[in-house]
Amino acid sequence: MTHSREVLEQTPLERALRISRTFVSLADTLVADFDVADFLNMLTEHCTELLGVSAAGVILRDADGSLHVAATSSQRAELLELFAVQTDDGPCLDCIRNGTPVSCTDLPAEAHHWPRFAAAAAECGFRAAQALPMRLRDQVIGALTLLNTEAVGVGPEEIELGQAMADVATIGILQQRSIERGDQLADQLQTALTSRVVIEQAKGILAGHGAVSVDEAFTRLRGHARARNLRLTDLARAVADGHADLAAILKRPHR
Repeated sequence: MTHSREVLEQTPLERALRISRTFVSLADTLVADFDVADFLNMLTEHCTELLGVSAAGVILRDADGSLHVAATSSQRAELLELFAVQTDDGPCLDCIRNGTPVSCTDLPAEAHHWPRFAAAAAECGFRAAQALPMRLRDQVIGALTLLNTEAVGVGPEEIELGQAMADVATIGILQQRSIERGDQLADQLQTALTSRVVIEQAKGILAGHGAVSVDEAFTRLRGHARARNLRLTDLARAVADGHADLAAILKRPHR
C-alpha cells in the first residue's frame, strides 16, 4: 500500500512537522476567503498522507437531516460514499447515526453487517473501512471515512490522529466566523454541499476536455487555484459556466 509505505518511511521529526502543519491548516478557518469545499478536500488529502489509508471521504448532514457527500480524495471513494448515502448502508452511516467510530477491517468477511456497501466497496477496490464521527458535544454533523484497498485496519494511533483531525474540522465548520445560530450553521453546511456540486461539474468538464481521469482533472483544478491564490469553488464555477481557460488549467499538474 503506497500511502502506508510513505508513512513508515517518514522520520519521527518529519512526521511531527507534517502533523503540526496539518493542524495549523485545518485550524485556519477565520480567513476572509474561507472556502468550505477546499477545506474538506484538504482534510481528505491530509488523511491519506498522514494515516496511511488508500482514500478518505466526508459525509455531511444538512439542515433537513439529509446526508450528502461533501468531499472525497478519489473518484472511487466518491462512488462508494455516494452509494452509501443512496442506500443508507455502511459503516459511515452507522457512525453518523450513533455518533461513535465504526471499524471494519475486512468488509468481505463482515458483509452480513452491510451487504450492499460491502459489495459496492469490492467493486470500487476497497476491503476495509473506518468511520469517525464529526461531532461537537451532542451535535453530529457527519462522518470522516477512511478506506483501505487491503483487508487491514487503521492502527490505534492513526485512529486517534484521524479523530483529532475530524474534531478540528468539525469545530472549524461550526465556529467559522463565530457561528452561533442554527440557521447560520445550516447555511454553512449548504454552502459546502452546493460547492461540491459545482466542483464535480468542473471536474467532469476538465476530464472530458483534456482526456484525463476525473482524479487528475481535480488535481489540476486544485493546483491551478492554489498556484494563483483563487478560491477552489470560484474557479470551479468559472469552469462550469464556460468562463475559464481550460487549456491553462490542464497545462500541467500543479503540485
